[in-house]
Amino acid sequence: MAQQQNQPIFILAENTQRNKGKEAQRNNIMAAKLVAETVRTTLGPKGMDKMLVDSMGDIIITNDGVTILEEMQIEHPAAKMIVEVAKTQEDEVGDGTTTAVVLAGELLKNAENLIDKDVHPTVIVKGYNLAAQKAIEILKKICVDVSEDDEEILNKIAATAMTGKGAESSKDILSDLAIKAVKQVMDNGNLDIEDIKLEKKVGGGIEDSELIRGIVLDKERTHPGMPKKVKNGKIALLDIALEIKNTETDAKIQVSDPTQLQSFMDQEEKMLKDMADKIIKSGANVIFCQKGIDDLVQHFLAKAGVYAARRIKKSDMEKLAKATGARIVSKLSDISNEDLGTAGMVEEVKIGDEEMTYVKDCVNPKSVTLLIKGGTQHVVDEIERAIKDALGDIAAALSVGKVVAGAGSTEMEVSRQLKEYATKLSGREQLAVMAFAESLEIIPRTLAENSGLDPIDMLTALKVEHDKGNKWAGIDANSTKIMDAWKEGVIEPLKIKTQAIRSATEVAELLLRIDDVIAASGLSKGSPQMPPGMGGMPDMGGME
Repeated sequence: MAQQQNQPIFILAENTQRNKGKEAQRNNIMAAKLVAETVRTTLGPKGMDKMLVDSMGDIIITNDGVTILEEMQIEHPAAKMIVEVAKTQEDEVGDGTTTAVVLAGELLKNAENLIDKDVHPTVIVKGYNLAAQKAIEILKKICVDVSEDDEEILNKIAATAMTGKGAESSKDILSDLAIKAVKQVMDNGNLDIEDIKLEKKVGGGIEDSELIRGIVLDKERTHPGMPKKVKNGKIALLDIALEIKNTETDAKIQVSDPTQLQSFMDQEEKMLKDMADKIIKSGANVIFCQKGIDDLVQHFLAKAGVYAARRIKKSDMEKLAKATGARIVSKLSDISNEDLGTAGMVEEVKIGDEEMTYVKDCVNPKSVTLLIKGGTQHVVDEIERAIKDALGDIAAALSVGKVVAGAGSTEMEVSRQLKEYATKLSGREQLAVMAFAESLEIIPRTLAENSGLDPIDMLTALKVEHDKGNKWAGIDANSTKIMDAWKEGVIEPLKIKTQAIRSATEVAELLLRIDDVIAASGLSKGSPQMPPGMGGMPDMGGME
């Protein structure tokens, strides 16, 4: 009887790339570490900036973690997950993106060392999970309460957020503006950062930035005959077109007599005049229209001394309603004096080459504008990012009502307590918890490196201080000494730390569970091919 031959069985398409086991884990960890290394040099008050040049030659200069990662157009699938960490941090808090990414990279690096010692990835995942829960528990014990009345602490939070960015030279002025803006839009303890509009203009210096108690619109008045300035503005917000509507269906009208044509035109003019009259009769002297305004309506409004601007964005209309107290009107026949809002002054102001409309001096506005100025477009853009971080930090601090010190002090204290916790555990999870604790030390280590200090000396000195019970001992970027971060005013919201730990841990656990990567390029026609790597990242390897 002839011997039966074993035939090879192919279950994947011919061009499919695959790698598995430790090689797959190493590739994913390597990709994540490279992303973390990219942004690591930007951390801290002496962090460096990145210049990002896109295919069109446009330049962005920033040290904002999420901006760098979004602009880099990363292709590697594992690296994309690290970018997601930064985006989550940005959405939830608005700051701390670099911290979250660097921490995720270090967690994976230390996990790789454990994998090399034959600790199973699921054991590491379990240990990391325990450590993350314990870390958040520790953070909640060591944090300090804060309220909207603690203006000094809020000022320090805003200044800390802007330290190391382009706005640092004017951080005192900008911190003050940010706190005033937040306090103004706060409504019975509820705070929505979207109610603070950031408007950028090139011209003047950073110190010329100002807070407008109202809204600044990138719009001009629609007719030169309208007043440039209206005091004690009675403002109508219209969500309707002040124009003659076109018919839904095409229609032909035969005109046999020129007087018929004239009557059509007269009727159209009467309808447009009625629109203007209804607005004027309501008592409004300022109109903001979300849609178009016919030339004839503009003429009638201008004759009546009414200021009008058209094609206002929906988001700006909502902000105007919150700032002035006006109601957005969707039916012109219903407009009345009760629908109008008020502003101390509405005026057209020329900034640079553009005309802008200022709606200011509103009574207790629940939406305000921060007008940011700077010498060049790049400066203005970076100041905007810095102010967004400051606003996000203040909002995060007030929403949770808890803050901690920065300068790496919090991470060092959590690391110290985690190591004590690890000694009480039995089994291999102890190794993972210890690795997690050591991973947290990457933050003070990076701060020391970016400040030109010796990281080993600084970490050793830090550990000594924390062992003595100085929980806020942190890295002083300007000297070789250890400082009390709280006394020096380096304060951050608790939410930055808890969110960074949660996000970094979750993505590390997700990547550690992957032991097989299949680049299924032939699954379906037109399906996207998984990239073999990102620039400088390891290739996914051939099929085994």
